[in-house]
Amino acid sequence: MLTTSVTLEIQGDTHPGALEAALDAVRAAGGTPGRVRAPRVTVAAPGLPLPELETAPEPQTPPDTQTVILPHSIRAGFRGEYGGSVVVLGDVNPGAELIAAGDVIVTGALRGVVHAGYGGREDAIVWARPIASAQLRIGDAVARAPEGSSNMRRMEGSERTERAYLQEGRIMIDVQR
Repeated sequence: MLTTSVTLEIQGDTHPGALEAALDAVRAAGGTPGRVRAPRVTVAAPGLPLPELETAPEPQTPPDTQTVILPHSIRAGFRGEYGGSVVVLGDVNPGAELIAAGDVIVTGALRGVVHAGYGGREDAIVWARPIASAQLRIGDAVARAPEGSSNMRRMEGSERTERAYLQEGRIMIDVQR
């Protein structure tokens, strides 16, 4: 579970629903939304100088361990590695792979391969709506769907939220309500 404050960085235009989905995903994973920030643009009125901007202190978290938010679904062929947690605002499709030293949170269906807790971190989780992955890794543990399993089918209208975590070295999946 996330146990720290999460800073959301948004570049360009972002739909309010995407921002709300990101905040809900952070809260559902046990995190606390900290700051939401975007690049600032200051324009001076004609004939007036640009005002001095006060800048907020940067977070102390090293950049390679910050939570990364991907504001779209992940397609087949994508492979991403993250030093911290990753939040996907959409689906992770079959053929995609996410590797994170922290948690993996997916606001849609998880049908690609994920490895949360890369590097042996056993307190990492995977959270998705639903988890329908052919292979799931947490820390050093691996779980695979049975051969010919129907788990890879798209689950239309499924609102079932699931959380995968390690318990005594085994990957457990429970339904969140």
